[in-house]
Formats: sequence, C-alpha cells, structure tokens
Amino acid sequence: MSTCDFIRPARKPLTENEVPVVRLVGVTKRFGKVVANNNINLDLYPGRIKALLGENGAGKSTMMSMLAGRYKPDEGHIEIDGKVMDFSSSKEAINAGIGMVYQHFMLVESMTVAQNVLLGQTGGFFINPKEMEKRVGELAGRFGLDVAPGARVCDLSMGEKQRVEILKLLYRDSRILIFDEPTAVLTPEETIRLFEALWKMAEQGKSIVFISHKLEEVLALADDIAILRRGVIEGEVDPDCVESKADLACRMVGKEVILEIDRAPMESGKPVLEVRNLSGMGLNEVDFEVRQGEIVALVGVAGNGQKPLVESICGLRKPPRDTIVIGGKPWRRFFAESTWKRSLSYIPEDRLGLATLRECDMVDNILLTTRKGFAIGPWLDKKRASTETVGLVEKFDIRPGRIQALAWQLSGGNLQKAVLARELYREPVLIVAEQPTQGLDISATEEVWKRLLEVRAMAGILLVTGDLNEALQLADRIAVIYNGRILGMLPTSDKATPDKIGPLMAGIVEEAAV
Repeated sequence: MSTCDFIRPARKPLTENEVPVVRLVGVTKRFGKVVANNNINLDLYPGRIKALLGENGAGKSTMMSMLAGRYKPDEGHIEIDGKVMDFSSSKEAINAGIGMVYQHFMLVESMTVAQNVLLGQTGGFFINPKEMEKRVGELAGRFGLDVAPGARVCDLSMGEKQRVEILKLLYRDSRILIFDEPTAVLTPEETIRLFEALWKMAEQGKSIVFISHKLEEVLALADDIAILRRGVIEGEVDPDCVESKADLACRMVGKEVILEIDRAPMESGKPVLEVRNLSGMGLNEVDFEVRQGEIVALVGVAGNGQKPLVESICGLRKPPRDTIVIGGKPWRRFFAESTWKRSLSYIPEDRLGLATLRECDMVDNILLTTRKGFAIGPWLDKKRASTETVGLVEKFDIRPGRIQALAWQLSGGNLQKAVLARELYREPVLIVAEQPTQGLDISATEEVWKRLLEVRAMAGILLVTGDLNEALQLADRIAVIYNGRILGMLPTSDKATPDKIGPLMAGIVEEAAV
C-alpha cells in the first residue's frame, strides 16, 4: 500500500468569493547577511490543504515559524481574518488559532495521551482522569485519530505519537494547522491514516499547511501547491495540472531531475561486516554479512530491532563475544585498534542530537570524527581544518555556504549533507547509514544516492531505511527485520522481491515465500 495509489476525495475549486483566513504580505526574514525569506506573499483558505514545496534551505520552515510566532518578520506583516498580527511568542500565535506539528515531537513520555493533550491547559489537572480521557477520546473520534487516551506515550508508535500532537492542537481549537515533514517517521499505512485525518479536518473548515519533500504525497494530498525557491515564492500550482512527479521536481529545483538512478553492477570483495548468530538486546539469531562493493539494506517497521543492531555494530553498546566481526577483526579488537581513517563511519538518524553539536560551527562539527587527521603532536591545525571544511561545503552544496554557521542554524537536509561529507572524508571501509535521505529534497536525495553508490568501490554499506524505494534503488540485497529476527535476505535482482517485502515486514513468512 502506498500513498500514490490512494485515491483522495475530489478537490473543490476555489471560488472568487472565498476569503483567506491567513495572509502573508511582503514578509521578509534575514539572519545576518542571509535572506531566508524575501517578500513572501501567501494566502491560506479555510477547508483547504496547501502544500509547501522546496529544496532544503529554501526557507519553508522559517516562513512557517514566523506564522507560528517563533520568529518576527523583518519586513511585511501577517494577517489573520483581515487583522494585522504582531506575534511576539508561540503562545500568542496559538491563542490566534495557529498550531504547528514539528518533526521532533514535544511530548512527555511518562504521561498518558490525555495528560499530554491537556498539559498547559487551564485547570487541566484538576479534571478527573476518566473525564480527561473521555474528552480526548471524543475529540479523537471526531477527527478519526485512533489513539487510546489512557495509553502512556512511551508505549506508542511514532504514528500514534503524531496523533497526540495533532490532538493537542485540536483541543486548543486551532484553525490553522502546520505540518512540517509529518510523514518522515511514518509507515505507508500510518501515512494514509494521517491523510484521512487531514482531509477530515479540512472538511470541518480547518486550514492546513503541509511541508514535505515527497512529491507523490504532495500530489495525492494537496488542494494547492506553493513552490519556494531560495527564499522566494516561485508560484502556485494546481495538482491536477501537474503531468508527473518529474514535472513537479523540475518546477521545484529549476532543472530536470532524474527520479531513478542507474546502479551499475560492482564486483563484491571480502566481507567488511559479519554478524554471527547475534541474540539478546531484543535481537534473535541475527546472521548476515556485508561485503566491500555492495550495499545491504535493512528494512522493517520502526522498533523491530534496527536500533540495538546498529548500536551494537557501531560501538554504542557491547554485543556478546564472537557475534560481530568488522574488517576481519573481532568487535572488541576492532574498536581497540580503530583509527580515524579507513575505519567505520556511522551516519546516524539523529543528525542534531547524536551526529552533531548544535551550538558548534561547521569546522568543529567536521572535526568531531576527523580530529586526529588534523593533529600535529598536541596541537590542532585549525587553519587546515577550515580549508578542508570550505572544500566539503562546496563539494556537497551545503547551504547557506558559511563554515561559521552553527549546526542548529542549518536545515535538516543541509545538516545531513554535512554529516555525510564528514564521514565520507574519512574514506571508511564500512559505512552504516541510518535514514540518510530522510528530510532531503529530491535533488539532494539523488546526490546522496550517487555518492553512496560511488563509495562502494572502497567500502561495504549497511543502509538502514524506511524508504522501500530507496532500498530497491540502491541495495544489492535487502534484509527484512521483524521482531528482532532477519526473516528474509532478498536480492534486488529478483523481480519478485518488491512483492515479498511487505508480508515479511508484517511477520508473514509463508505469504512472502510464495
């Protein structure tokens, strides 16, 4: 099941008499010399879903952060119901009926769904717990958001946690809802359920902004598409007038973009990773290998053992003896003798928490795993490190292009490119890449794919991804993990492989074997 196969309700044409609930008029935002948004004019209408499409660093999140009260425009203004608003905080925007669901959820894991929804509400914790759950349950039912009000957030799936975030906004009676890359952590089934909820909200008069890099989702969901390029609205598009994903990608980046990649065959070499009968930590007899020159993709619904497996391989937790061999060396010996170059490179999913230091600039973040390469005795050659960082910024097109930029100031996609640049600079023999294109636009995704295919000549790659198309495009073999066990190792050269993946991800071995 995929979003591109899903048929949405018929789009309703916008009439001349309809009045926008939100207007951005001549809005400009600068960060030093960088112009993030330039003279933005945008209208949002009740009962309609507007998709906001643009490359990484195009200014989408900045524009919506102004609407949500996190930033103040340097020029121009925002109108709500025809009245000029001057938000000085997110609370003021919330009071005006604007709510935003961010990529990283802001929930208290130890509390229940109902407690999270009512957290911060006047008198929220003076209500009887059963009454709280009843209110939240009725609200969830009204919008088709299936989640148990009494469940603890720590026990929920990513899709269920997202529904809690949405319920928080609906409980506050938000009329304008902004979703920033909402499907990045969802399975295809959860994505479709989210779409159904968004359509139901639109039917009830909510105005919705949907930020995404996934072109098929934008075409399936939106009533209107606004294209942002380098901080400027290039125009708005009717989804019914878009001929194909390639056509939409071309409009977004200003040039033709190939949505598929030619993976030339490469002869595989010696094993660079051997996992032998690894059990414990939620894993059950995991057994596979990755050879130099090949990409092995690990796919499965989140929470089925990917995290402990990756952490064990990358040295974040200690596996049982004689279960992992890297570069021909047992795990303990490998990490005891490990060097900064020609070793293991880890590209984690948590790019701002684990992969980088948010308050450090590009140079210091590059030095996180390459420091020994710039050391001269007890001294650090920071000048040479700065020169190399400039070269990496240019080579990987990391925007805004300043090595003084702090990690938190980069968009998610540009931060991911910085991490990739750093780790490939180390010329590793084994690369473990977790969700390497999550949050990247179509052009940047294509660039990352090409670079991963190029480095096969010197390394073996374990690709951990929730994007089945990515796995099929890049991998030589696909390992499907379910409940801590590898249920199948499928060659992508077999035409039957795509049909086998889904059942295996659901734990159905018999159907996949047919």
